Amino acid sequence: MENNKKPINWIDTRLDLRKEYELPPVILKIDDSIVATLGNFSASAGKEKSKKTFNLSAITASLLSGRKVLNYKPFIPESKNKILYIDTEQSDYHCRKVATRIQQLTNTTLEDLEDRLIFLALRKYTSEERIEIIETAIYDNPEVFFVVIDGLRDLVLDINNASEATKIMTKLLTWTDDRNIHIHCVLHLNKGDDNTRGHLGTELNNKSESILQITKDPNDRDRSTVSAKTVRDIPFEDFAFFINEQGLPETVEDFLPTATKPFSYKELSEEAHTEALIKVFEDVKSLGYSELISRLKDTYLEVANLDMGIGKTKALKVFLQNKRMITQAEKNYQFNPEFKY
Repeated sequence: MENNKKPINWIDTRLDLRKEYELPPVILKIDDSIVATLGNFSASAGKEKSKKTFNLSAITASLLSGRKVLNYKPFIPESKNKILYIDTEQSDYHCRKVATRIQQLTNTTLEDLEDRLIFLALRKYTSEERIEIIETAIYDNPEVFFVVIDGLRDLVLDINNASEATKIMTKLLTWTDDRNIHIHCVLHLNKGDDNTRGHLGTELNNKSESILQITKDPNDRDRSTVSAKTVRDIPFEDFAFFINEQGLPETVEDFLPTATKPFSYKELSEEAHTEALIKVFEDVKSLGYSELISRLKDTYLEVANLDMGIGKTKALKVFLQNKRMITQAEKNYQFNPEFKY
C-alpha cells in the first residue's frame, strides 16, 4: 500500500442492524423542514445576480445570532459556536461588505463578530491552495460547526472533470464526518436551464442533504425567491426576500408562490426518461443533432404525453446532456444508461 496506509477492513463498515441510530443534530430549519444537520453538507444554487450571497448572509447571521433571519430557524450546538466563511471569488473590499452585512443582520459589533466568524478571502490562490487552506482551517478550529464555501467551482480547474468532482465530494464527505460539522456550498446554475453546472453540479445534487434554489424575480431586480430544489426532509414552502433601503435582505410578507407551471420534462421520473431514451436509440447507437431533436420530440409525446415545440425539445436535449443521460462524441449523440439522475 502507498505511504504504508493500513487497508480498510470491510467488517468495520458493516451497519449494525440491531442498533438504533439517531438523527444527526439539526442546526437549520425552514418552517418544519430540516435543511441542515451536523455531519452533512448542503448548497445554494442560482443564476448570476440572483442574490445568492445575500441569502447566504441571512443563513450565516441566523446561525451566529441564534434567532430567525428571513425564514431560517437556527439550532446552535452547545459545544460549538463558530462559523468558517470562505469566499473564493470576491476582492477583500467586497468580502468586507459581506461581513458588514452579516454584522448588521446579527445586530452586533464587528469586534464581537470577529470572535465567532472566521472569514477567509481566497480569490488570489490556486484551486489546490484553496483546498489546502480550507482543510487546515477546518481542522485547526474545533469550535467551528458551520462552514460556508462561496464558490465551490473555484476548488476545481474543470467542473466537467469527473475525477476532480469526485475528489471534492470526497473532501466534503470527509471533512463533515471527521469534524461533525455542516458545510454549505454555493454553485451556479446553467444559463439555459435550472441544473447545477457540470459534473461537479451533478455530484453535488446526488450527495447534498438539501439544495436551496435562489431565483431572481424577473419583474423586480431587488427581489428573489428561495425554493427547495432538493431536500431529503419534507419540502418547505417557497418564500421571497427583497433588499431593503439599508441594503439588507428582508422577508416579503404575504408572498404567494407563482401559479403552478404546466407539466414539463423536468418533472419526469428517472424511469420515464430511461424508457423514452431507450426508444429514441432503439435501432441506432448514435444520432446526429437534427435526427436526435426529431426523435426526442416524437418519442416524448408518445411515451410521456409531452407535446413540445422545437425550442422546448432543444432545451430538453440540453437538460439530458447536463444530467449526462446523453453524451456527445464529436457531432453525434449517444444514450448513457449509466447516468445518475
